[in-house]
Amino acid sequence: MKTTSINWFEIPVRDIDRAAAFYEKMLAVSLKRETFHGTPMAMFCADVGGALIKDDKRKPTADGALVYLDATGKLDDCLARAAKAGGEVLVPRTDIGDPGFIAIVKDTEGNTVGLHAPRS
Repeated sequence: MKTTSINWFEIPVRDIDRAAAFYEKMLAVSLKRETFHGTPMAMFCADVGGALIKDDKRKPTADGALVYLDATGKLDDCLARAAKAGGEVLVPRTDIGDPGFIAIVKDTEGNTVGLHAPRS
């Protein structure tokens, strides 16, 4: 039986539309917007699911867990688009050996998020 370490993640945001626009621009993807039990979400459509979530009980932070999003084949482009979309590159493209490359950005909401691209 195949299992994964992560089944679902949520990135808290203050403004769901602003945050969704940032991630869509940075990653060049479309997020699926929906409301789940009254909570606005913008969902990443991938094997490991996750969403941006507007929930007054959770606040964006630069100090919490660091989620790495997939930037396979597009890390440099993602970093350029992040800066143009109102984010900040905190750690530029960094070679981490066999696993590939990482970078860390701050989104429009104040969250820090990692990007990972495997070595080709």
